[in-house]
Amino acid sequence: MKAPSRSNGKSKPSIGRIIARVVWMSIKLLIIPVLCVAALIVGLAIGFSVLGDKPVSEVFDIKTWKHMYDLVFAEGG
Repeated sequence: MKAPSRSNGKSKPSIGRIIARVVWMSIKLLIIPVLCVAALIVGLAIGFSVLGDKPVSEVFDIKTWKHMYDLVFAEGG
């Protein structure tokens, strides 16, 4: 008589499990950069509106950042 063949407990994972693992790894890799960007935006908005007494909408205006760049890197004479 032949004994039934036993696998060593390693069955092939299903496609759903593989996709879930890829999605979970993607979330784990992206969570820190996303939280850093969110903290940067919140910090800019709070600092600009509370400390600078300016409207929060000006944080997202490119003219504001161009003006700050010009102030920082202006040629002193």
